[in-house]
Amino acid sequence: MSGVSVQVDQHVLQSAPVDLAPQLENCFWFDEVEASYDVSGVSGHLPGWLRGTWFVNGPARFELGGKRYRHWLDGDGMVCALRLADDGIRFTNRFVRTRKWRDETEAGRFLYRAFGTAFPEDRLRRNVMLEPPVNVSVYPYFGRLLAFGEQTLPYELDFVTLETRGEYDFGSKLNEVTPFSAHAKFDGALLNFGIAFSASSPMLNVYECDPGGRLVRRRYPLRHQYSLHDFGFTPNHVQFFLSPLLMKFERFWQERISVMESLSWEPELGSRILVVPRTGNSDGAFTVEVGAGYCLHVINCFERGSSLTMDVLLLDAPVYPEYQPLPDLFATVPRARPFRYNIDLESRALAGATSMDYAQSPDFPTIDPARAGRAYSDFWMLGISRAGMRGRKFFDQLAHGSWEAGGVHDVYQTPPGEYLCSEPAFVSSPHNPDEAVVICQHCMPARRASAIVIFDAYAVRNGPLASLPLRHPVHPGFHSSFAGVRL
Repeated sequence: MSGVSVQVDQHVLQSAPVDLAPQLENCFWFDEVEASYDVSGVSGHLPGWLRGTWFVNGPARFELGGKRYRHWLDGDGMVCALRLADDGIRFTNRFVRTRKWRDETEAGRFLYRAFGTAFPEDRLRRNVMLEPPVNVSVYPYFGRLLAFGEQTLPYELDFVTLETRGEYDFGSKLNEVTPFSAHAKFDGALLNFGIAFSASSPMLNVYECDPGGRLVRRRYPLRHQYSLHDFGFTPNHVQFFLSPLLMKFERFWQERISVMESLSWEPELGSRILVVPRTGNSDGAFTVEVGAGYCLHVINCFERGSSLTMDVLLLDAPVYPEYQPLPDLFATVPRARPFRYNIDLESRALAGATSMDYAQSPDFPTIDPARAGRAYSDFWMLGISRAGMRGRKFFDQLAHGSWEAGGVHDVYQTPPGEYLCSEPAFVSSPHNPDEAVVICQHCMPARRASAIVIFDAYAVRNGPLASLPLRHPVHPGFHSSFAGVRL
């Protein structure tokens, strides 16, 4: 099976494609500018308590030396930082100086194979894995700032200048071919995972690293070479939604094709949730069959007594094929909606499942970080208003969901031809936890302009509280974080 085949609604396939994202190409095809400057011309009103730094990482530089990437995940990582202080607001953005970025900048052309693009005679790290662009996420980590990519070591950055300090190997406990995900989690320790791909014995690695640098790694055998991007956790367990999207690494090596072309969607295998205890040995791990569907991102997980809840954004099929070809993204994006699974820990069985009606192919879910791994209700995500129609599209909604309210009843819609991007970052007031904002990027391609927008977290439908214009456009980002002033 070459690449991933997706399933979409019949009315999508039968309708003629139209351009539902005018001038989207202006969000990707432009010369990147690294800069650091004070932000002026702010419109609206910023809450007086909002102090700290918002970070986002995402792919940039999609063309070099006469060649263009075809997939959104291919670009080199660029980290942006917005610092909100008593004496003003400052924006900084810089590329992560990876080996890939340095070598290709010096050569003036792409040299390495990318996630979705392969070139004749392209290179790999140690001839076994991609030379990573480190373009997915960025998190504060016990006084450090780390930029993450898929299946690779993070890079440490300077908190203020974003200057690259080099790969961070957790005190030589990991190495440059250690599988390490871009979706680290935090609950007093850093939690993460990585898949060791093998046609005969694929292995899940689960990591916990405490503030003192002590790292524990546990290994769990997998039935298949699952392509896995995210996970959830509670104080007692970590949870993985195993969708039947498999990475055929033997094809990647032998046929010299991209990762995207090496993925195989095999829905007949069904989907499973793997529950792994955070202490003890692998005997306590178990899987629960949960029917069909694909999960890229987990919303949150929590436990109550013997019940474990796992909330995800469940798609009908994988979304990676919709990240190409640039810039015509999401042309036949599958439907997705928030989905809740309840698992009985005593019987190790599925106790129930429910979903919300919001099916606008949402992605990049976020919650109050203080509620991670704990019971919660509210979450935020980006949505595509014209999901279900054929033609290129992009995120143009910010949606606020509530499990207590039973759905998504608070949605902001951008003006036509404008888009939102990056995982919304939730920040609450240190004085009143019921007062909070969410922060994300705003792209205005007709003007070749970008801004950072800040919403009332509990009334996003009212539009931005404030818009902070940037001097230069920045590419749509992926995952974000916020560091309070104490960091």
